[in-house]
Amino acid sequence: MYEQDAIDVNDFVFAATGARVRRLTLAEGEHWFPAADVAKELGYTNTRQALLWHVAEDCQQRLADLARSVYGVDALSKIAGHGLKKSMKMVNLQGLIRLVNGCTKSECEPFKAWVAEVVVTIQRDGCYELEQAPVQPASGGGVAYVVPQQVADAIVRLEERNFRADEEFAARAAARNELLAERNALMAEGNRLAAQREQLMAERNQLLRESNGDRSAMARNQDAMARSQEMIFRSQEVIARSQEMIARSQDAMAAALGRMAESLDRIAGRMGAGGGSRKPPGEPG
Repeated sequence: MYEQDAIDVNDFVFAATGARVRRLTLAEGEHWFPAADVAKELGYTNTRQALLWHVAEDCQQRLADLARSVYGVDALSKIAGHGLKKSMKMVNLQGLIRLVNGCTKSECEPFKAWVAEVVVTIQRDGCYELEQAPVQPASGGGVAYVVPQQVADAIVRLEERNFRADEEFAARAAARNELLAERNALMAEGNRLAAQREQLMAERNQLLRESNGDRSAMARNQDAMARSQEMIFRSQEVIARSQEMIARSQDAMAAALGRMAESLDRIAGRMGAGGGSRKPPGEPG
């Protein structure tokens, strides 16, 4: 029965791939990993092609088959809701290491160097032994080993990288939040200016309406003034005609008075001539 790994599988896979990968562990202790997750973390663009080129058939299985060996008839219900599909391919630890050896990811180079050293040591010495940890678990808990220095160094570098990435992410998030705050402030200012613009447009339209009204009133006044001037002109024409008629009347009256004076003069002359031939009564003849 499986008890524990000599090297923690999470640390081992992290040192190998530079990432934390989901896994399924069988009852006997064999670990399986989603091939798509591993391929993505290692920089492969085509998971199926990566499996075809680097992983043997006995190092890969469908998730549904593995789940049935772990959960039995309830396999599909157990894996539901974990973002896993029953048809997805899984690779065991050997398959994962083969994918690591076939990739070009720079973070995997320390692990590859350690694997090469292990192989060379086994070839030379016949074995490769891990150093036992100074502090061992309680009896029955198995043996604890010290993580190989190369693996530990790789884990430290990866953790430092992740720490820097987290810091950069936090800095970018802070900068993004600051930009969002500035954007919101600019949008608020834009809304305020838009409101002012609407108000100014309303005032402008009001002024235009008033101006149009003033122009209409001015036009009406100008029409009234034109009509008044026309009436004045007509009145002046009437006055001129009246003055002309008065002048003609005066001329006619003057002519009539002249004729009347002539008539009176003639009458007076006739009366004077007749009176000179008559004698006063009682005067001798």
